[in-house]
Amino acid sequence: MLIAAITRFLRRFLLAWLLAVPLLAGPAAAAGVDPALLAPLAGDDTDAKLQAIAALGQLPEPAAAAVLQALGNDQLYATADGRVLIGAGATGGKQATDPVTGASAELPAGSGTVTINNRLRRAIEAALAGSRLFSDNPDERLAAARRLQQTGDPARLPMLEKALASEKNEAVRDALLIAQANLELKSADPAKRRHAVELLGATRNAAFRPTLAALTQEQGGVYAEPDAGVRDAAVNALKQIDRHLATIEWAGNLFYGISLGSVLLLAALGLAITFGLMGVINMAHGELLMIGAYVTYVVQTLFRAWLPGWLDWYVVAALPLAFAVTALVGMALERTVIRWLYGRPLETLLATWGISLMLMQGVRTLFGAQNVEVGNPSWMSGGFTVLGGLVLTYNRLVIIGFAFFVVFLVWVLLNHTRLGLFVRAITQNRRMADCVGVPTGRVDMLAFGLGSGIAGLAGVALSQLGNVGPDLGRGYIVDSFMVVVLGGVGQLAGTVIAAMGLGGVNKFLEPYAGAVMAKITILVLIVLFVQKRPQGLFAPRGRSVE
Repeated sequence: MLIAAITRFLRRFLLAWLLAVPLLAGPAAAAGVDPALLAPLAGDDTDAKLQAIAALGQLPEPAAAAVLQALGNDQLYATADGRVLIGAGATGGKQATDPVTGASAELPAGSGTVTINNRLRRAIEAALAGSRLFSDNPDERLAAARRLQQTGDPARLPMLEKALASEKNEAVRDALLIAQANLELKSADPAKRRHAVELLGATRNAAFRPTLAALTQEQGGVYAEPDAGVRDAAVNALKQIDRHLATIEWAGNLFYGISLGSVLLLAALGLAITFGLMGVINMAHGELLMIGAYVTYVVQTLFRAWLPGWLDWYVVAALPLAFAVTALVGMALERTVIRWLYGRPLETLLATWGISLMLMQGVRTLFGAQNVEVGNPSWMSGGFTVLGGLVLTYNRLVIIGFAFFVVFLVWVLLNHTRLGLFVRAITQNRRMADCVGVPTGRVDMLAFGLGSGIAGLAGVALSQLGNVGPDLGRGYIVDSFMVVVLGGVGQLAGTVIAAMGLGGVNKFLEPYAGAVMAKITILVLIVLFVQKRPQGLFAPRGRSVE
C-alpha cells in the first residue's frame, strides 16, 4: 500500500510539472496541444483529469478549447495507445482530428469515448470560460470574462492577468477588470483587496454598491473588513458610484425633459399659430393630434397588407398624409363653425369643446374604444447606452430632431413666404391688413389649416411613443395652452423656449413630487408668472398690443 501511494504521488507530481512547464514557457509555436497535457484524459484518475482540464483552460491555443468542447460534448475519444482524438460521432470509421498535430485522422478500431461525471463537467465549463479568454472572437472573450465574474476561484487570477496584458478591446478589458476585482476581494492580502475595491469603484457600476457597502458595515464593534485602508477605499468607491448615479439621473432627466418638450412643442406649435392669429381658443386641438395618430395607424395597416417589404417606411408615408387630413379637417372647422364666432371667446370655447367630443365619438365608432398599437419601424427601435447606464432610445431622438425640423420649416414659412407675410400682418394689425387688400378670411382659413396640419404631425410623433386611443389628445390640450401662454401669443421663439422649459422642469420635479404634483406646481408657477408678465416671455409686437 505504501509503495502504491508513493507511486501515485510521484505520478501526480510528474504530471503537475509537465502541466506547469508549458504555462511558464508561454505559448508554443505549434498550433497543437502538448501530448503530456492530454494523456491524463485517456486515463481513469479523476484528480489527474481535473488537473489536465484546469491546465487546458489556461492555454491560449484554440486547440485546447476544442479539446475541452469535445470532452464536454462526449466527442473526445481515447485510443488503445493512450492518445486522444476529437471526433464527430460514433467510432465506426469516422474521421477525427488530432489535437496535437491538428491533422485529420481515422478513429482507430477500439477507440472509446472519454467518459466524464458531473464534477468533471463543472470543471470543463469553468475551464472553457478561461480558454475562451484567448479566442479570436471579441464576443466570445466578453462572454467568458462575464462568466469568470461569477467564479470564486483565486487560482484564476494569473490567467486573468495574462488575458488583461494582451486584451485590446475596451469592453472585454472592463469585464476582465471586474472579474479580477471579484477574485482579489477574497484574497488574504489587504493590498490586493484594496486594489479590488479601487477597481470596482472605477467601474462606477451600481451593481457593486452592495458589495462595497458590506465592507464598511460594523456589528458589535467588529468591521466586516478588518483593514482600515480597505474600508477607506470602499467609502471612496461608494462616493464614486453615487456621483456617477447622480450624473446618470441628471442626464436622464435632461434627455426625457427634452423629449417631452419636443412633444409639447409639436402639440403647441399649431395652437400658437391659430391662437396667436385669430385669438381662437380651440379645445378640439387635442383631437387633431388624435386624428394624426389614427392616420398613422391606418397607413401602417395598409403597408402591412399591401407593402410588407416597405413596412419600415410607413412613418415617412404617414407624415404628409396626416398633415393633409388634419389640415383639411381644420379648414372645414374654420369655414363651417369658427368663422361665425370670431370675437366671442366663450362661445368659441364651448363650440370647439363640443366638436372635440364629436370627433372622439366618431373615432370610437370607426376604430373602437380600445387603444390600437402602432409599432416602431426597425430604424426607430432600440437605442444606445451612454455614461454606462443611460439608454437613449432612437424613437425619442428621432422625434426631438423632427420637432426642431418642423420649427425650422414653420419659421421659413412665416418669414420667407407670401402667406407668412400675410399671417404676420394680420397678427400685428388685422384691420390695417384688411384695408390694404390682405384677404384676411382666406388667410384665416389657411393659417387654421396650417396649425391643424402641424397638430397632425404631432400625432404621428405621439404614435411612436405609445398606444393610440380616442383620448390621446386630451392629455396634451392643457399643456399646449400653457406653452402658448408662457411663451407669448403668436411668438415662435417663445413657444420653443416654453415647451423645452416646461418639459425639463416637469421631468426634474417628477422624481421628488410625483407626476401629479409636478404638473400642479408648474401650473401654479405659470399663473404667478402671468400675473407679473401677462404678455409671456416674448411680448407681441404691433398695434394688436394696444
